[in-house]
Parts: sequence; C-alpha cells; structure tokens
Amino acid sequence: MPLEFDMKTEKPTQMDEQHMLQLKNIFLAPYMQISTALIGKERRAGGNMFRHQLDTMAILIDYGYIDKILLKASVIHDVVEDIEGFDKDIIRNCDEDGEEVLKLVLEVSKKPGQNKNDYLKSVLESGSQRAKVLKCADRISNMISLGFVTDCKFIERYCDETELFIFPIALEVDYNMYQELISLVMTRRQFLVDSGWFDRDKGGETNSRFHEKR
Repeated sequence: MPLEFDMKTEKPTQMDEQHMLQLKNIFLAPYMQISTALIGKERRAGGNMFRHQLDTMAILIDYGYIDKILLKASVIHDVVEDIEGFDKDIIRNCDEDGEEVLKLVLEVSKKPGQNKNDYLKSVLESGSQRAKVLKCADRISNMISLGFVTDCKFIERYCDETELFIFPIALEVDYNMYQELISLVMTRRQFLVDSGWFDRDKGGETNSRFHEKR
C-alpha cells in the first residue's frame, strides 16, 4: 500500500496552458538572486553551484513538478549548507512563501558536523514529500555531473550512497526518477569496470594499482 502524505506535490501530466500560467505566476527571480551567491562555489565536475541549483529546478519541471514551494527551494537548496554564516532571514523575508521555503531548504541541508549517511537516512525516514522529491532531483543532477568525474573512489562511494539511501526515497515518491537514477548508477559503475577500478579476477575487490594513483 502506498504511503499517504499530508501534502500531494503538484504534478500535472502535461504542461498545458493552465499549468503554464500557474508556472508563469511563480516569482523565482528573488530566489535566483539569493542563489547567485553560489557562483563562486566550484563543483568537482566543473561549473559552479549556482548552475547546479537551476539544473535541479529544471529536472523538477522536466518531471512535471510545478509546486511553487518546491521550485523556489530548488533554486536555493544549497545556500544554507554551502555558504558559511548564511543569514536565514534572507530567505524567510524573501516573499510570502519565504518561511515555508526555508523550512524545505533546511530539510535537505546537512547540519554542521552531521554525518552524510545520518543526514540521508533522516531524509529517507522522516523527510516530507517535497524534501524527498527535491532530494531525488538534486541527486539526478549530481549523478549526471558525475559523468565528468574521474576519481574512481569518489564515484564508487557516491554510487553506493545513491543505492543505499536515494533509491528507496525515489521508489517511494517518483518511480520515473527511480528508473533514471538506476540508469545513471549503472553507467557510472560500468565506467569503474572499464577503467580497471574493479579487478574481476579477484571477485570484485578494488584493484591496488588504482589505489596507488588516486
């Protein structure tokens, strides 16, 4: 039996005129302005964290999500975690949705000193539906970017983390996102095999010569 949520995230089957007008009336510019503070934050795969925020929003829209709180939070979902000393009141006072948007951003933000696995486990076990959908879109963006990363140890850890925590989240809230995540993990694991990171002759153990190079 599917889990019941207090809130059903807005997700039309197609972007018809009615939903286009709904999207048109979502004022994202103030949140984009906040997000520009992330332009100086480089990513391992290239680019910067500002672009990642917009990419995450685009993935949500691609999957049909036009819930205004979800989209506004997606544009700034990393600012609290990645900008030291960020003033949360900037989000809270952004517009009439600021308080609700901040609550969602904090749900998907790792607390200072918090273990990454504990953080993801908390989203899985007690996150709201919006937080889980946003986390899936965030991870899809990150997994796509992982295609430009050549650090095999990092790729392996990220794939393991995705399978353990993000797959169950996606399976709960959006099966299509779940399928894309499976496909992305498969391509990254194939890269590890093709690169020689796994020594098949040793039952899948890590190849020591790659340890020496990392």
